[in-house]
Amino acid sequence: MLPTAEVALQELKIAEERNPGPWVKHSINTGIAARNIAEKIPGMDSEKAYIVGLLHDIGRRVKFGFVDIPTHVYEGYKYCMEKGWDEAARICMTHSYLHMKDEFLDYEPEAEHEKAIKEYIMNTEADDYDRLIQLCDSLATDYGFVILEKRFVDVTRRYGIVESYIKGWEIAFDLKEKFEERMGCSIYDVLPDIGKTTLLTPKPWKPPVVSEDKANAKEECAS
Repeated sequence: MLPTAEVALQELKIAEERNPGPWVKHSINTGIAARNIAEKIPGMDSEKAYIVGLLHDIGRRVKFGFVDIPTHVYEGYKYCMEKGWDEAARICMTHSYLHMKDEFLDYEPEAEHEKAIKEYIMNTEADDYDRLIQLCDSLATDYGFVILEKRFVDVTRRYGIVESYIKGWEIAFDLKEKFEERMGCSIYDVLPDIGKTTLLTPKPWKPPVVSEDKANAKEECAS
């Protein structure tokens, strides 16, 4: 089950009041990228692709400022399940884990929410929508669409070089090729103004530095 696109956009608006940041526009652009690609693939539902793309990062609503990957993954899953949006909840869980089961083969998490994520991923086979949002997550920024190489450099500028990221890049390039075979064209052909936005070099976003009291007050006001 899914909400309408209108409801999903309203959820993002509410979430932005709780935790403003470039993640909201990134989510919207992820949805647009997913919709545009799905429209070119027989058998895929472009409206579903759009909605799950919009909501893939909705777990970032949980608090003000930076929200780490496991937290936003699990909180997004919980939030969507509470709403009855199981299809969106699934994407909240899978979108950050391009390796899927291989991500957790040698990793035994200690935190309860990370244990729940591992159990879910280990019992899930990635489908077209999982893979599409994983790919589009790497194509969409808050300021538009970029080629994969540009997005990967942006991530590295923010977080440094991590071996697992590089392995994930290889998966993303493989997904790009597979979706392009089904589309009959380049994914870049359906992403608006990608040539222009790829050439932009904005500074990496940094989370705002606020006192704990101010952050708590902001969360209470947004509740």
